[in-house]
Amino acid sequence: MAAHDDTGRPDTAAPAIELKGISKAFGPVQANKDISIRVMPGTIHGIIGENGAGKSTLMSILYGFYKADAGEIWVHGARREIPDSQAAIAAGIGMVFQHFKLVENFTVLENVVLGAEEGARLTPSLSKARKLLKQLSEEYELHVDPDALIQDLGVGMQQRVEILKALYRQADILILDEPTGVLTPAEADHLFRILEGLKREGKTIILITHKLREIMEITDTVSVMRLGEMTATVKTPETSPEQLAELMVGRKVLLRVDKAPARPGETVLQVDNLKVTDSKGVERLRGVSLNVRKGEILGIAGVAGNGQSELLEVLGGMREGRGSVQLNGQELDLSGTKSDARTRRRRGIAHVPEDRQREGLIMDFQAWENVGFGYHDDPAYCRGMFMDNAALRKDTERKIEKFDVRPANADLAAKSFSGGNQQKLVIARELERNPDLLLVGQPTRGVDIGAIEFIHQQIVALRDEGKAVLLVSVELDEIMALSDRIAVMFDGSIMGERLPSETSERELGLLMAGISDTSREHSIKEVEENLAHSGGKVMT
Repeated sequence: MAAHDDTGRPDTAAPAIELKGISKAFGPVQANKDISIRVMPGTIHGIIGENGAGKSTLMSILYGFYKADAGEIWVHGARREIPDSQAAIAAGIGMVFQHFKLVENFTVLENVVLGAEEGARLTPSLSKARKLLKQLSEEYELHVDPDALIQDLGVGMQQRVEILKALYRQADILILDEPTGVLTPAEADHLFRILEGLKREGKTIILITHKLREIMEITDTVSVMRLGEMTATVKTPETSPEQLAELMVGRKVLLRVDKAPARPGETVLQVDNLKVTDSKGVERLRGVSLNVRKGEILGIAGVAGNGQSELLEVLGGMREGRGSVQLNGQELDLSGTKSDARTRRRRGIAHVPEDRQREGLIMDFQAWENVGFGYHDDPAYCRGMFMDNAALRKDTERKIEKFDVRPANADLAAKSFSGGNQQKLVIARELERNPDLLLVGQPTRGVDIGAIEFIHQQIVALRDEGKAVLLVSVELDEIMALSDRIAVMFDGSIMGERLPSETSERELGLLMAGISDTSREHSIKEVEENLAHSGGKVMT
């Protein structure tokens, strides 16, 4: 490799990106500590690590959102100062965020041009952009209607718009942050083909993801971060998911869910023709019917926004519905008058909500206070008419020890715990109530690999005690690993039900895209082409 040149002249044999001794602290928290990494041009380089490992901070420094306390950034052999995102774009760096930065009521073309207009008159910029957009779309298989409104596009297509925005600004280095989090398997496969095409054209891709399977499938090299430091960089073909997990966590991790076959018993939950209409008059659940039995886990698969949240909210007493829901043969009130969450808890339903910070915890309250929420009228926590805070604190300490919550301090505010430990607090509170039915939404969203292993074990243990579990997750590998039966939701309806042993992620992905009978009129190839041109909104 040619030497770096302080004159600023790029060295074509140099890494596309080289970070040297990058450090960044936020008060007493050392987010990045003396990190050095080299990303070679024309490669796909993965970066993985647990929550709080410093991945996002490092990429934010590279893209100009943060300024490093120490260290240097080199781009194609030239040292660069990147004080803001405009400087990053000028250096040829583009970033596709997990949560897209698009104006919903603007067209694709307007979003691509936004912030990169040439002159006071917009018409010449739009005309130039339309031609370049057509060229980029054809060159990189990023087909998109330039006149479509963003609000009318599926998430897969919106993601392509973000990539086109970066390419339009002449980025040859692309950072993608958790790019498959909201995609169906077919959309994710198409994204990977796009990334491979970009790599063939000489583009450099930095991929941040927590999905080890994706790292193994798409990357050439992978760097592992732990506690703000870079622990290893390895060639992907020379490693394994197990080795990467151990490098991330610092110990061996069981990546599979170790569980015995289910022994289902009587029906605990029976749902018939359940419907929900939101405040805008949009029907979110369209006659959902399902059942969950003792000693089994029913997994609900689907892309986020297809009715899973509304299903959990109705069953958990947080939203009104129409239809029939029976728990242990007894009808539940869905009208809103007697369907509150407290009534559900008293009937034997525990609920781990999808958003722990908004619905599961009060972040400024202490851990022991959060463990009592929803159960503060439990006789074990009461002394006559008053709360027995000492009893609740003692019970919280027991739960913290059993569920390995760190730090082991019941007096800390919920916001002082990491995301994984916040989730453990919620799960400890709900699972320890000995429920007949556990509703659990996105149990490992934003959770470290080590905590994922523990949470999965606790859910399976509850099933093995003869309890019924209704699991909602957008992580298809989690659904496949944990579930005894799988129901797939699309647009508020159940598209089909499968046994994990008798299906595949591809088949489930088609159901998630709204295609219930592939043999009738769709071949796999036709379906993928359909998704590729519709951004996930299936055309029938």
